[in-house]
Amino acid sequence: MALIPTTILTGFLGAGKTTLLNRILQEPHGFRIAVIENEFGPENIDNEILVQDSSEQIIEMNNGCICCTVRGDLIVGLTALAARRDAGELQFDRLVIETTGLANPGPVAQTFFIDDAVASQYMLDAVITVVDANHAMQQLDDHEEAQRQVGFADRILISKSDLVTDEAMQRLTARIRRINPRAAIGKSAFGMTPIGDILDIRGFNLNDKLDIDPAFLAKEEDHDHDHDCNEHAGHDHHHSGHTDDIKAFVFKSLRPFDTARLDDFLGGLVQVYGPRMLRYKGVLAVDGADRKVLFQGVHQIMGSDIGARWGDTEKRESKLVFIGKNLPEEIFIHGLEQCLV
Repeated sequence: MALIPTTILTGFLGAGKTTLLNRILQEPHGFRIAVIENEFGPENIDNEILVQDSSEQIIEMNNGCICCTVRGDLIVGLTALAARRDAGELQFDRLVIETTGLANPGPVAQTFFIDDAVASQYMLDAVITVVDANHAMQQLDDHEEAQRQVGFADRILISKSDLVTDEAMQRLTARIRRINPRAAIGKSAFGMTPIGDILDIRGFNLNDKLDIDPAFLAKEEDHDHDHDCNEHAGHDHHHSGHTDDIKAFVFKSLRPFDTARLDDFLGGLVQVYGPRMLRYKGVLAVDGADRKVLFQGVHQIMGSDIGARWGDTEKRESKLVFIGKNLPEEIFIHGLEQCLV
């Protein structure tokens, strides 16, 4: 059977995750979606909102969706859900996992790569983070979890934008882009978000069409030119007055990489800085290869794949984005430069 595409839905307390989930569960979209509430504590508060009968572990919705609660071990819950699907007890063809508002989505995402049973059944499609426009600036100041949730995201949906001014929205959007330049940013007003903005994003796949947002890179180049920043820095992190621990930077080069040197260097980086490396992704030009090499990782788990052929007139430029906590940008940049031919 085909792998089950899975979306991780995260966001800080009160951001609007449950509102969005309710909308997904009630929408006549024709999908058969299973929803897991991944609660880490003994009490599941959302259970009363989403599931009326709290003694029930799995509820089938009238639109073909399923809602269940998994406390504690996510691997056990995922494998049990897949087993019931394979046995014909449950009918669903995709999965949404809602994390608790204080969760770091990293370990949830890693589950799909480190456990063979899970990896053989599920494919991680994307991490979606809901951000509360009214409280996000303060939450990002006060809570590392909020920064991590933004840093991990493949798509960010800003809720409650009607409660803030346009200027406040611009400041928040700029800050989100500094933390995570990879993620597309949209809005979620009362959970009203197109299903196409939530499902089948392929944000976590090694897909060179969605490698790094080209619009961001264009803005970043303009930004660097305007402010005379270091040519390798993705951003000047000092404009905003906010000193977020989690930031992003970009490495680009028109010189190809030496594969052996790059493998050694990246292996060392992951050993030393892996726990602080939230997400990293890129398209690489490798010496002697006529195809792109697609590369990405989560913490210490790193993978690569062969992408499309370089076009005859295409600029063979490597582009890598790193998102992490207090990463030594200069060490990364200098080390990557030493791996170029």
